[in-house]
Amino acid sequence: MKRITDGIHKFQEHVQPQMATLFHTLAKGQDPIALFITCSDSRVDPGLITQTPPGTLFVMQNPGNFVPPPDSRCESIDATVEYAIFALGVPNVIVCGHSDCGAMKALMDESGHGPDLSYWLRHAKHVRTTVHQRRNEFQSPKEMLDFAVEQNVILQLDNLRTHTCVAQAIDKGKLTLHGWIYDIETGEFKCYVPKTGSFVPLT
Repeated sequence: MKRITDGIHKFQEHVQPQMATLFHTLAKGQDPIALFITCSDSRVDPGLITQTPPGTLFVMQNPGNFVPPPDSRCESIDATVEYAIFALGVPNVIVCGHSDCGAMKALMDESGHGPDLSYWLRHAKHVRTTVHQRRNEFQSPKEMLDFAVEQNVILQLDNLRTHTCVAQAIDKGKLTLHGWIYDIETGEFKCYVPKTGSFVPLT
């Protein structure tokens, strides 16, 4: 905890005064340019990897960057998506998976985790089925995991479109969905191209 509280003191003494004008503006409200949905993995810091200041991203993080469909009744996620679209009017939603994802490892392993995580992972069972059907195509466990991460991003984008607020905003031309994958080691990003069904380097 000392490391964390020391960081708070450093922020208060050095960072906050330097950014006082920004925080003065943010104290009156927010106007983010994107809902950034990513994993709760400690190695994924949305503001750091996008190099954006506070107030730019409306962030939602959970194990595996899931966006279950509305009939799953995940109220916290439903409310976050709805608030971002209706109240904040964000023009972009980004689903960002990442390399070495623990949730995807647990999904493939189907063991070694508790009942709550097992229940949560049901939201990506389609990914597990797809990967297992193609298991003989992979040259290594890493290759299989990378494929699972990709398939999960695609699945969550599909789930997003089933949310009424998202579908309506897309139909009105007010919202664009993006699928990204972040490589922790190299810092590289790939983005999903729906027309080809593939991921390419983000440019």
